[in-house]
Amino acid sequence: MGLPVGIYIITGIMASGKSTVAQLLAEKLEKSVHLHGDIYRKMIVNGQEEMAPDPSEEALKQLLLRYRLTAAAAETYYRAGFTVVVQDNYLGKEAYYFLQQFQTKSLYFITLNPNLETVIDREKERNKTGYHTWEVQPLHQVLMEENPRIGLWIDNSDLTPEETVDAIIERAEKTARISI
Repeated sequence: MGLPVGIYIITGIMASGKSTVAQLLAEKLEKSVHLHGDIYRKMIVNGQEEMAPDPSEEALKQLLLRYRLTAAAAETYYRAGFTVVVQDNYLGKEAYYFLQQFQTKSLYFITLNPNLETVIDREKERNKTGYHTWEVQPLHQVLMEENPRIGLWIDNSDLTPEETVDAIIERAEKTARISI
């Protein structure tokens, strides 16, 4: 595949297509890992606090821990020669914190940004519910107003997951690479 070895971070709000696109992208790469960042949230058996529009101090601590663990795992796989595709909700000012956890210079940041109507439709069709604490509009507002305007932003409203992956492959090396 035409992408250089590196760490490719795919973010966006819930139901933007992150999981599907990340998996498809990883499958197209020769030696790759698909790292679901929220696996570290799911590992907490007792005492887990969910992120909410007005998060508790403990919820923020757990989010930052999740980000540190994700970055450490991604870096470890990368140093072992894998191309790593990381996906999770890296939103708001905490996205900057997450990006600062990386040492590699081969870091690519990709934001999936379908329109609100598309997200609402996708959420209805999913067999999981992401929007139980958040509403679509306020979360999208956080993405638009607080996320870093770096890397590759893709409006994948009218794209299939395969077309989105093709767009990433075509444009990532030129527009998604970032320096922190």
